[in-house]
Amino acid sequence: MQSLVGTGVALVTPFKKDFSVDVEALQRIVNFQIDNGIDYLVVLGTTAESATLSQDEKELVIKTIVETNNKRLPLVLGVGGNNTAKVVEELKTRDLSDFVAILSVSPYYNKPTQEGIYQHFKMIAETSPIPVILYNVPGRTASNMLPSTVIRLANDFKNIVAIKEAAGDIVQAMKLIQNKPKDFHVISGDDMITLPMVLAGGSGVISVIGEGFPRQFSDMVRLGLQRKTDEAYQLHYLLADSIDMIFEQGNPAGIKEIFRSLGLSENTVRLPLVNVNEDLANRLASFVTKIGK
Repeated sequence: MQSLVGTGVALVTPFKKDFSVDVEALQRIVNFQIDNGIDYLVVLGTTAESATLSQDEKELVIKTIVETNNKRLPLVLGVGGNNTAKVVEELKTRDLSDFVAILSVSPYYNKPTQEGIYQHFKMIAETSPIPVILYNVPGRTASNMLPSTVIRLANDFKNIVAIKEAAGDIVQAMKLIQNKPKDFHVISGDDMITLPMVLAGGSGVISVIGEGFPRQFSDMVRLGLQRKTDEAYQLHYLLADSIDMIFEQGNPAGIKEIFRSLGLSENTVRLPLVNVNEDLANRLASFVTKIGK
C-alpha cells in the first residue's frame, strides 16, 4: 500500500450559505489538493461533517470527488460507526471500486473494551473487499485503541494495512511504530506531531491543515520521509501557529475559514457546529496572507 505513504487530506464538505452542498466549491477544493502536491484524498471522514449529511448528500459528495479526481490520486472512503452491523452492511452493499482503502473509526460513545474494539474490526476486516485503515481518535470516541489491540489486529488480518493514529501521544505512536508488522503503516492523525511521527518511522499523515496549505505541508512530509530534518522543521514551524488556530474553535470551522480566505468556498458549517468568531477569522486571514497560496 505505497499509495498511503505521504500526505493524505480529510476533505471538507463545503456548503453554500443556504447549507446545501456546494458542488462547485468541492470541485475547486479537490483540484487545489491535486495541483499542490497532495498524495491521496480521504472522502467522508469526520472533517466532512458526515454526521450531518443525508444519504443522498453523501452520494453526491462521493460522486463529485470521484469524477473531479478522475483517477489522478488514490481515494480512501470513510466507512465507520458505533453500530458494527450497520458498518458491515454498508461494506456489503456499497460499490468500493473507486477506492484503494476504507478509513474506519474506532466505535464512539459506546466505550467498548479492547476486546470489543478487536471484535468490531474483526467483523469489518472479514467483510471489507478492500484494505482497511483503522482510525484511533480518543478525543472524539471516548476510548483509546491501545497499541496492543492495533498490533493484534494487524497481525491477524492482512487486509488491515494501516492506522490513522490521532491520540496526540507521541509515545503511543512510537510504540506502534516499534512493534508493527513490517508493511503496516502508522499514519499521523494529528497535524502538530506529524513530523516527529514521520521521523520516528511513520508513513505520513491524513491531515486537516494540509488541505489549506497543501504545498507546504506535503513538502514538509516529503522532506521528513527523506530525513531532511532541518528543512522539514522549517516548514513545520512556518505552519505551526495555523494548526493551533484551525482547531481552536472546532473542526472543520477553522479550516473552512481558511478556504474562505483562499476564495475556494464559503465558511458555512452545519449545527451543532458554528462559524469561528471574528477575532479568529481575522487571525486566520492574516496567516493566509502571510503564507500566500
